[in-house]
Amino acid sequence: MAKKQKKNSGGTPATVALAAAGTPFTLHAYEHDPASPSYGEEAAEALGVSPDRVFKTLVADVDGELTVAVVPVAGQLDLKALASAVGGKRAAMADPAAAERTTGYVRGGISPLGQRKRLRTVLDSSASEHATVCISAGRRGLEVELSPADLAALTSAVVAPIGRA
Repeated sequence: MAKKQKKNSGGTPATVALAAAGTPFTLHAYEHDPASPSYGEEAAEALGVSPDRVFKTLVADVDGELTVAVVPVAGQLDLKALASAVGGKRAAMADPAAAERTTGYVRGGISPLGQRKRLRTVLDSSASEHATVCISAGRRGLEVELSPADLAALTSAVVAPIGRA
């Protein structure tokens, strides 16, 4: 029941996790356009933030294990680099239904924080070039801004060059 009340008051598992950890963050809401071809680029434009500072959360299958990759929306995920970052051999994008079921979030709103089942996470090393980055707060049209160091600490992320332009 408490979860339902938090959800109704605007919280998501990601924001609840941030608050519980005492991590400083800024929440940014915007009107999501269901016709938008890219959730991340839509967020960057709506927030007036460089696409290099807005990161998307992708779920991949690395050697049979779901793994989260957090990369700038301005680029793409290098699957080979992701596999290498976690000591794996092969990586492929996960089935969207499996990603949603495992994380508890819907596509376009998957956050690396507050997932139903905590997955190993790799954060692209370009995040450290910024004082703060924006990631999904767990719902389309809702972003959370926090320091890359806090994001890496909260997700126990490996930081590695997994993105490409």
